[in-house]
Amino acid sequence: MAFEPSDVRSALKRLAKVDPIMGSLIKRVGPFTLTVESGGYEILVRSMLSQQISLAAARTIRGRLQDLLPGRKIKAASIAALTDDQLQSAGVSTQKRSYLRDLTRCTLDGTINLRRVSGKSDDDAIAELIKVKGIGRWTAQMYLLFSLGRPDVFAPDDLGLQNAIKSLYSLPEKPKPAELEAISAPWSPYRSIASWYLWRAIDQKVISTEYPV
Repeated sequence: MAFEPSDVRSALKRLAKVDPIMGSLIKRVGPFTLTVESGGYEILVRSMLSQQISLAAARTIRGRLQDLLPGRKIKAASIAALTDDQLQSAGVSTQKRSYLRDLTRCTLDGTINLRRVSGKSDDDAIAELIKVKGIGRWTAQMYLLFSLGRPDVFAPDDLGLQNAIKSLYSLPEKPKPAELEAISAPWSPYRSIASWYLWRAIDQKVISTEYPV
């Protein structure tokens, strides 16, 4: 699934109508340019590498990892061929190495079938993905958004979204998940697009913090 231009136009109109603050942000950031990426395995690897670290650190580690791979392509067979020492040299922590190993094994032996996942509802897809070691709800949500193009994904545990919403809505402290859910509720069924605008606002320094993906 992709973000169709007609759907995006409808989403932007609705977001601006239900939330003037979001509407103003959309104007400042500009056109919605997210392209859904193919290669589900790579998306999951990138999400795993991004867990609990900054965007800059994640990009550095991913770049070093790609330097070790044929054609710099993140593929399961290529990751499986790397030694632990090689992964460590790229900056992949012991914990994340174990996550990559399990994801790679599950991908290669068919335990996880991303084509099957793509046909499931959001909740069912998340339930299948989190069976893999190291894939929590946040990682699964990033997969639904960036690889499957699901329109109504919102991750309240996302550090970037927490910081962006705190800044944008002038909150005295970082909002809790329940508060984030309440703020984002009017954005449904287009919370993926709203989330993208929050991340891009940080990237463009429209608001001053950092997004994690």
